[in-house]
Amino acid sequence: MFSVLRLLIFCCCIQASYAQKIFSTSYANQADIKVFVVKYPNQADLKVYKVAYSNQAKGNEGNWYFVNYSNQSDKKVYFTQYINQADLKIYFVNYSNQAGWVQVSKKHLVF
Repeated sequence: MFSVLRLLIFCCCIQASYAQKIFSTSYANQADIKVFVVKYPNQADLKVYKVAYSNQAKGNEGNWYFVNYSNQSDKKVYFTQYINQADLKIYFVNYSNQAGWVQVSKKHLVF
């Protein structure tokens, strides 16, 4: 009985840790990650596609769903004005198949 309960809790934790529900904060000190939007895809660490529904934001592959409230999010981001202030550089793409990591070494930031 206890092992089934542990397995269920473990699966729920793994599911939540890979989700990409994002909340955009107004202040840098409220954010988990500071992000800068670059002009060209070759400058980015991550190419991001904004999905229309939260259930499309599975996995850590750059499909982000922006939520309205911080308590609904898995990660809070702050969009910086300068590239040197950012932890992660992103580029917004037009199609979901274009989304993904360019710099895999920064993948841990969004987990």
